[in-house]
Amino acid sequence: MDPQAFIRLSIGSLGLRIPGTALNAAKSGIHALASPCLCEIRLRGFPVQTSSVPYVSSPETTPDSHSIASSFYLEESDLKALLSPGCFYAPHAHLEIVVFTGRKGSHCGVGIKRQQIGTFKLEVGPDWGEGKPVILFNGWTSIGKHKQEAGKPGAELHLRVKLDPDPRYVFQFEDETKLSPQIVQLQGTIRQPIFSCKFSRDRVSQADPLSTYWSSSADGLDQEIERRERKGWKVTIHDLSGSVVAAAFIKTPFVPSTGCDWVAKSNPGAWLIVRPDACRPESWLPWGKLEAWRERGIRDSICCRFHLLSDGQEGGELLMSEILIGAEKGGEFFIDTDRQVRAVATPVPSPQSSGDFAALSPAVGGFVMSCRVQGEGKCSKPLVQLAMRHVTCVEDAAIFMALAAAVDLSIEACKPFRRRMRRVNRHSW
Repeated sequence: MDPQAFIRLSIGSLGLRIPGTALNAAKSGIHALASPCLCEIRLRGFPVQTSSVPYVSSPETTPDSHSIASSFYLEESDLKALLSPGCFYAPHAHLEIVVFTGRKGSHCGVGIKRQQIGTFKLEVGPDWGEGKPVILFNGWTSIGKHKQEAGKPGAELHLRVKLDPDPRYVFQFEDETKLSPQIVQLQGTIRQPIFSCKFSRDRVSQADPLSTYWSSSADGLDQEIERRERKGWKVTIHDLSGSVVAAAFIKTPFVPSTGCDWVAKSNPGAWLIVRPDACRPESWLPWGKLEAWRERGIRDSICCRFHLLSDGQEGGELLMSEILIGAEKGGEFFIDTDRQVRAVATPVPSPQSSGDFAALSPAVGGFVMSCRVQGEGKCSKPLVQLAMRHVTCVEDAAIFMALAAAVDLSIEACKPFRRRMRRVNRHSW
């Protein structure tokens, strides 16, 4: 398998210091630092990211060099767009970090206006595409209109901006998951078959090695059961020889919660993701658990929460991701320690590893995988990206394909039940 070139642009080690002379200047508007400052991190063509900027009171203190506040992932087309000025753009694209005091909001109905402290800009250059690790900036820099104003030192921002090559494998399901599609690897215009995916709802026979974990209805596809709960769904991932190399199946049925017709957070459905046991042929080990439920609002969302299971035991759970996906428009599920609200320092071990989390280096983090899916009622052909460093063999990629299939099917499993009942009743008449 050949990876595609991606670049990880990380911004971290943020800190803000303002010498006392500048703090005493009321007109500076930056004397109120009781709460952390905020910054907006902007790169043309990408959504604006927001991060807090801690205040550094001691001149000798340097912010943690390993902390990451924000990351952007660029592929070749992104770099070309950044280096090619458009009709309405400035001649050169920049990474821009704008620092503000306080937070947006209101108090007693009166809006609180945040005030800009200053801006840091770093021009995007051709060297960004060389594919080599490089530190673009590291240290303190003066920012804003108060730079050395009237001989007084102004605000200073500390940051570390780094580029790292981050190659990825890109896969796509060639049809809807429920139609048991082929899975191909994308490399430019080449679409190379790698896996096949088989979806079923049938009761598993006792001869199936997965029957140890399987929880299925004795009535198979009985419509009455489908109206009240969704269970017995299974996806198996096969390699080119036809061998099953990974699987995902519903462990906890998707059922409507008390007093409503949807799967609620209080009682989520759950998938178990399993992998072959290298020591025992025809045996399987749990690798991960995906929970899903419906969040109601102006626009409903499906929440997918993924835990990694350590030592092949369901009891040892490590939260890796909790993502909201639009029920109508779809969205992206991802595992990325840089983008998580509850960051996880421990990396994801490959499925063939021992599962000894303590022995793994906490320095390895960042992007692990992403899966883009469509919303309810739409033809979804999941697009999956995997970080090359987490894939040492074909079986490693297969387990993530099983996880991606479970995410995609969770959109269907979390549909309101009342809507399904009307459809079934109409046909039954």
